[in-house]
Amino acid sequence: MINVGIIGCGDVATHSYLPGLKALGDHAKVVAVFDIVDWRVDNAKEFHPDATGYTDYDAFLAHDADGERMDLVFNLTPAPLHREITAKALEAGYNVYSEKPIASTVGDADELVQMADEKGLQFFCAPAMMVTARFMWLKELIGSGEIGRAYFIKSHHAGMGPASWRTYSGDPRVFYTPKVGPLIDLGVYQLHAMTGLFGPAKRISAYGGIMNKQRTLLQPSMFGERINVEAPDLYSINLDFGNDTYAHLYNSFATPASKAPMFEVYGEMGAVSIGAQQWYDGNGTTDLYRRDESESGESEGWQNDIAVPNPLPTSDILGSGILHALDVLENGTTNVLTAAHATHVLEIMNAAGTSLETGESIEIESTF
Repeated sequence: MINVGIIGCGDVATHSYLPGLKALGDHAKVVAVFDIVDWRVDNAKEFHPDATGYTDYDAFLAHDADGERMDLVFNLTPAPLHREITAKALEAGYNVYSEKPIASTVGDADELVQMADEKGLQFFCAPAMMVTARFMWLKELIGSGEIGRAYFIKSHHAGMGPASWRTYSGDPRVFYTPKVGPLIDLGVYQLHAMTGLFGPAKRISAYGGIMNKQRTLLQPSMFGERINVEAPDLYSINLDFGNDTYAHLYNSFATPASKAPMFEVYGEMGAVSIGAQQWYDGNGTTDLYRRDESESGESEGWQNDIAVPNPLPTSDILGSGILHALDVLENGTTNVLTAAHATHVLEIMNAAGTSLETGESIEIESTF
């Protein structure tokens, strides 16, 4: 049994991590929860009544009630706080699972990696794309050569962002500040999937900017409030992986609606397509197109809604990450959600911002 602590009891904790861990009660026990807001702690304890609630972070890190020291803590705080919160947890000797991004700068990320390595701790980094059933299968499919040499990925993750999510229980304002934006919030999922399938990117270029200078909040508690948009709300990013292998990401908080597929892979002998309705289910179906160069051509065409061969106990993307972390700690399996991968994606995202400002292509130095 893995004893777990939760740091930050906001929207992502309430909708994914707290119920996800409750469903895995045979493997994990939430023994402590922390948030600076009292009512969020109380909400978290509704999922896990036996957990000790804290509104002081140092007291949370010192938790040892009835000998139930935490084996793993989940950092679910807002993105700008990730580096500081994770560093203190690592210093206290805890294995850490950090929501995305790992930090704000590559330098800060490298310091966290070094800290975890020196203390011999496991450091897991979301998003969990590459441990979902679908992307584990896709990696095998591409590696098998079933669609020939795969050479291009086109992805699309766009909407209007949390300001328009009427049921969002957190504060949407942070998502439109310079330290967040659509890339940190949503594009990061696509970038982890792209690099998870194709490996490290070598060079990127980006175009975009702020399309909507102000937004109106639609959450009931803030309804009608106008906020300034300070982060780019539209990115068009090209990635070069070397060896004539490329990808494109369209990512936006300025797209009212779209019918575009979320993710497609193109190869010499076929293509893979994941639609918007399929994307959010980690066990979800995938569409596969096969070319046929025989005289009859009878095998050419789409096969839609192919089921993954080995579905996980959870279909939730975030829940797949929880499962993986518990498996690593319980059974010693290899950590796929590495800080090195998260640092590489962070460098890509920061380079996209630089490319927007300079109009130049940016070389990517990190790898994983």
